[in-house]
Amino acid sequence: REEFLNVGVILYCSGQKFLQSKRDLDEARLTAFSSDIDIDEIKENLDAFGQISKGTEEGGSIAKLDLASRFRWLTATRSTVLQTSKVHPGFCIDPAETLEKLYRELVL
Repeated sequence: REEFLNVGVILYCSGQKFLQSKRDLDEARLTAFSSDIDIDEIKENLDAFGQISKGTEEGGSIAKLDLASRFRWLTATRSTVLQTSKVHPGFCIDPAETLEKLYRELVL
């Protein structure tokens, strides 16, 4: 049905070696799409995105890649449970602050 719910933001800034994601899963809004949705599966996928963006051991082999490769992997077009929107380039001075701003504007 091509229905989507923004649950997070990924921000990559190569110049500042910054790659982070932030998410918030509103289960009530999500189950409004369908009561058959597997919330645990979605949470696991979101957790994996977080681990990969942080580059932790729990993120597996993908998390061991360099920042740019991890960002490309996270934002690759795929037809799975989680889909990222088109990448939008921009500039910022403080990527952590920008991540918070985008999160407030696009997710909450």
